[in-house]
Amino acid sequence: MIYLDNAATTKISDGAIKAMEPYINEVYSNPSGVYAFSKMSKELIEETRKNIADFINAKPENIFFTSGGTESDNWALENSKNNGKHIITSKIEHHAILNKCQQLEKDKMKATYLNVDSQGVVNADDVERNIRNDTAIISIMFANNEIGTIEPVKEIGKIAKEHNIIFHTDAVQAFGHVSIDVEKMNLDMMSASSHKFHGPKGVGFLYVRNPEKMIPLIYGGGQERGKRSGTENVIGIAGMNGALQEVMSNFNDRVQKETNLRNYLINRVLSEIPYIKLNGSMARRLPGNANFTIAGVDGTSLVVLMDNDGICISSGSACSSGSDAPSHVISAIGVPEKFAYGTVRITLCSDNTKEEIDYTINLTRNAVAKLRELSPLWDMFKDGIDLNTIEWSAH
Repeated sequence: MIYLDNAATTKISDGAIKAMEPYINEVYSNPSGVYAFSKMSKELIEETRKNIADFINAKPENIFFTSGGTESDNWALENSKNNGKHIITSKIEHHAILNKCQQLEKDKMKATYLNVDSQGVVNADDVERNIRNDTAIISIMFANNEIGTIEPVKEIGKIAKEHNIIFHTDAVQAFGHVSIDVEKMNLDMMSASSHKFHGPKGVGFLYVRNPEKMIPLIYGGGQERGKRSGTENVIGIAGMNGALQEVMSNFNDRVQKETNLRNYLINRVLSEIPYIKLNGSMARRLPGNANFTIAGVDGTSLVVLMDNDGICISSGSACSSGSDAPSHVISAIGVPEKFAYGTVRITLCSDNTKEEIDYTINLTRNAVAKLRELSPLWDMFKDGIDLNTIEWSAH
């Protein structure tokens, strides 16, 4: 098997597994206890908190452990209700943000969903133009989970600071893959998830600049300084710590390898498969992300054909891949609906090899040709017929 869906999840690393093992069989104590055995679990939690803080130039007391990105996003937005009645976000956010905004709109809040350009970039000036007196929070993702575009978070953070508005960013795709400095970028809140950087699933964190202003997420025994009660996921936190230490030890080399493989993949695909479009910005892109729209091909069918040959890619976000609607991200960047269904995402990591990429490209080229042979729309497209002008019959 060749795994190329690392934006969905990553393989848990050997370092993460090794870090978890003692807390499965040996140090199984509840960290809330007062005896030495419990303190061993507590020390692991605080060590992880400090390592995360050091990696993003924060303080340990700014880090709160959660179950992952979705919980962190929801918690951040839920807290905005105390600061005003208006949210600024974008049309290409993860559904953890979009669906939470819709829920808050039912609770008498208002949300502005900013457009993006054809590469998926939010215009920082648009953010500033839409600020109101009652704007409570600005939430713009650090990098998009489908097309890999990195947003101008530093510029947006500066604007938010000038207007004294909380700035939250969903950094689930970026953390561990892009350098992040919460001070230089003026980030007030940031979400991240362990399984996106080779840690275990079910654990993540929320960075909060001013935790004293946070509404508790869960009430109970007072864990996480009273903000998120419930016995901590010690095993998951240990695995996240192990994964993070590996990230920190070879960060630049790993990012460079991913970038080189990504560029090689993109350049070959664009040169060898006709009528194909790269989605997202090439200049502002996550190191391991490639997203293509292919004319005359159904993305899901291509994913199935590739799977038959042992290659894992996706036709969109793993969190919404069961939907029949075209991707909201692909629609937002202006890809016509008739072509939007022909979109696939290939996301690699530093464990992938050039040989795997070569094999994948060759099979992709053959699979695209096979699907196009079976598609009457492909013949129409080659004949110059605008597929968007066809009146499709209803059944």
